[in-house]
Amino acid sequence: MSQSGLHFERSPENTLIINVSGDWKLSNALPSSDDLLREIDTAMLPQRITFDARSLDGWDSGLLTFLIRLKHHCAGKETTIDFGGLPHGVQRLLDLASVVPERKEAHKESIRVSLLTHITQVEISIWHSILEMMSFLGEVAVAFFKLFKGRARFRRSDLMLILEECGADALPIVSLISFLVGLILAFVGSIQLKMFGAQIFIADLVGIAMTRAMGAIMVGIIMAGRTGAAFAARIGTMQVNEEIDALRTAGISPVEFLVLPRMIAMTLMLPLLTLYSDLMGMLGGLFVSVTGFGIGVNEYFQETKDAVAMTNIWVGLFSSFVFGILVSFTGCLRGMQCGRSASAVGDATTSAVVTSIVSIVIATAIITILCDALGI
Repeated sequence: MSQSGLHFERSPENTLIINVSGDWKLSNALPSSDDLLREIDTAMLPQRITFDARSLDGWDSGLLTFLIRLKHHCAGKETTIDFGGLPHGVQRLLDLASVVPERKEAHKESIRVSLLTHITQVEISIWHSILEMMSFLGEVAVAFFKLFKGRARFRRSDLMLILEECGADALPIVSLISFLVGLILAFVGSIQLKMFGAQIFIADLVGIAMTRAMGAIMVGIIMAGRTGAAFAARIGTMQVNEEIDALRTAGISPVEFLVLPRMIAMTLMLPLLTLYSDLMGMLGGLFVSVTGFGIGVNEYFQETKDAVAMTNIWVGLFSSFVFGILVSFTGCLRGMQCGRSASAVGDATTSAVVTSIVSIVIATAIITILCDALGI
């Protein structure tokens, strides 16, 4: 393996002849081109640069890097570079490197947008989101209409699997969170109640709070973060993989095949999970009452039975029914709106969780106001 060499000389016609010899490979110690560049920048600028590669034994990207650097250095100068003396493969690679356009994204210019323009863009984005939501809502309504007529097209096996995912698979996390919420409510209530010697009313506080609101709210938030996000991620991934386009091409409605079973499963399972959450919350209150205040188990359950009316339970079940619709609708909507990239799936999942939780809070406020107005 011969050592690479770099020599240059000027001809009487003010032509700079560059002689490259040896092995111009990255594995060798390549000669420095600083002397050559200083020669080009002298007061007597060469009119033409040529190459003599008759002594060149081998080359790789090391030679190409040197030539590209030389070309960039001579850019804007009144010097013509003739690569004709180089090997044919080197010339082809240099031509290929010259015709590849520069990526526009590599040098993005920051454009300053006025406040009015920014507000207008936000308003347009919100309006488009509302139109997309209304369009999706119409498709869902048509799918449920077909379901009632017995013409909806989806696999019953998918419905059974989603029912299991929304129901039995969620029991561990619902048990833990609901028990701890009931325990926290009992501790917070006991701080004030023990001042009056009314610790027995911990059962009233926990029972009414869990059945009327907290049970449904906690289950809704849990399912929004657990299952609603999964709906958005799965449908979004199918969007990226063009599986939804394939369903449309086959004449199958994606709303019927994907959205309908998920909305049915979530709407059916959330009220049942809410009842289970109410029970676990009461057990959390029972644990605090028995271990911290010496209240008997029978005494606690009797007080809970007297305090919790069926009206409270029905309000909680109605809330959970609404939350089931909101969580499943939002998760599927964000999945259908997902873009065609991996990052878009993450954005759709995040948006589904945030939108679901905000919707649950707003729906809870509306239901509470309506119940107060109706005297329920």
